[in-house]
Parts: sequence; C-alpha cells; structure tokens
Amino acid sequence: MKFSRKPSLVTIWSLSLMLFVFWGCGPANTNNEVEEEEEEIISSDPSLELLWESAADLTTNESVHYEESNGMLYVANIEGGPDEKDGVGSISKLNTDGEILERDWVSGLNAPKGMAVKGDYLYVTDIDRLLEIELATGEINQTYEIEGAVFLNDAATDGEKVYFSDMRTHKIHYLEDGTIHTLAEDQNNINGLQVGNGKTLYGLDAEGLKQYDAEGGFQIINSEVTGGDGLIVLDENTFIASRWAGEIFLIQDGTATKILDTTEEESNTADIGYIPGENIVLVPTFFKDKVAAYKLTY
Repeated sequence: MKFSRKPSLVTIWSLSLMLFVFWGCGPANTNNEVEEEEEEIISSDPSLELLWESAADLTTNESVHYEESNGMLYVANIEGGPDEKDGVGSISKLNTDGEILERDWVSGLNAPKGMAVKGDYLYVTDIDRLLEIELATGEINQTYEIEGAVFLNDAATDGEKVYFSDMRTHKIHYLEDGTIHTLAEDQNNINGLQVGNGKTLYGLDAEGLKQYDAEGGFQIINSEVTGGDGLIVLDENTFIASRWAGEIFLIQDGTATKILDTTEEESNTADIGYIPGENIVLVPTFFKDKVAAYKLTY
C-alpha cells in the first residue's frame, strides 16, 4: 500500500485559516489600540489640576507675579479698601512651593494690584501711583504720581516700557525713561495687560481680548471673555485669561474654553501669574486670602 506525501485540500485550507486568524488577532489589533490611545491623548480637553495652596495669610491678595530671575513669587495684598489710601497694603514673597517666606516684604502701601519686573525693579500699581521697588532690598526707589489716575490696575513690560491700566479712566499708560505717557484711551474697563513675543501688548477690557499696536490702535481677538482680569500670553495664538468672579479660560486661535470655575466655592480668580516651562498657573484667590497653583494641560 502506498501513502501519499502530498497534503490534502482540507489540510491546506485549515493551515490557511489558522494563519489568517493569527495575523488578524495579532499585530493589526495592537496597532489599532495604539492609534486609539494616541487619538485619546490628542483629543483630551484643556484643564487645570490643583497642585498646592498657600496658607490663608495673604489678605485680599489681588495679583501674583513669578519672577524668573530669582525664582520667587510676589503677591500683592490690598488688605484694606481697593481704592482707599489707608497705608495697610503689602507685598509678600513666596517660593514656588507656596511657602510664605516674607509676609510683609514691603508694607505701608495703599491698595497694590498689578506687578511687572523690569531690570532690577518691581513695578507695582497703587491706586494713583506707580511704585518702583528694588528686588534686592524691597525698598521703594521711586514713586510716580499719575495725573488724573483713579484706579490703576494691571502692569506689564516689554523690557523697555512699563505699561499699566486705569480701569476707571479707561486708559493705558506707560513709563519710559522716567516719563509717563498715555498709549490708549476709551478702553472700557481696561484691566489685564501682558506683553507677548515681538513686544506686542495685549489687554482685557469690556469688549474682550485685544491686541494693540505701537500707536494704541487695536484689534479684538476674542469677544467672549469680556471683563477679564489677569492675562497670560503662551504664544501669539494662545492665551489664558481670568475673570475675577472665579473663571479661567484658555483662548486658542480666537476660541475660548473655560478650564476652571470656582464661582460656587466663592473663590476668586484675580490677576493670575504663570511659571513657564512648568505650565503652572498661579491664582490669587482674593477673599480666600491664599494663592492656588494649578498644572495646565492643553
């Protein structure tokens, strides 16, 4: 009797089916899972995750500034009335873990609000004056009285000029070479200011987020986030803006997405600061008397 060594058609079909099942359930499925994971990461919504909160010893803190040159946080405490010349306002110094290093680094101010650093000095708005404070000592080096000022608010610098807003006279002023100038008028309730790349000035007022030119002309980038307070420029198309009542928005390509809402907790989000490189947003909570730090994902 002879035994044939040629495989039958049934055997060939069975082997083919096994290979098809193996390859169909193997690498192809893994690739699909990887693609789904990558898609999930890319499509994740922007958010803020709480990292830490300072001790609640910063009385009605309105503004926080991260200073890259020394790694310190500076916090402006109004303490008294926001427009009262009562001499009880102060500036505190914290580290980037939220530890209060010097509660009254500078004291005897009125109602300090916006802050910006140019060179060796911290510039602070204080109702109707701009203060120039030495970073090394905390001593007030110069006081600029602003004629006609009523409610000076935020401050920003491009390294040459120090810009600052007057919310009630609706003006943007700037200090250059020891002289005060006015950049723009009729900016309804102008508050938050920040300078981006290329020394471009941005601002928040009742009309929304604006981009200014060197002559004070502007274009509106976003008209949804009106009445904004603090402003951060991540790049020329990406911004973070806060509203005092407890809202923070990420604005990308002109579109706003709310990434934090603490209004129900009655925790304010005033003039926010930012630690670049770590994507940390610093929130002065005003009546909660503390600074809260959040990790930004976007």
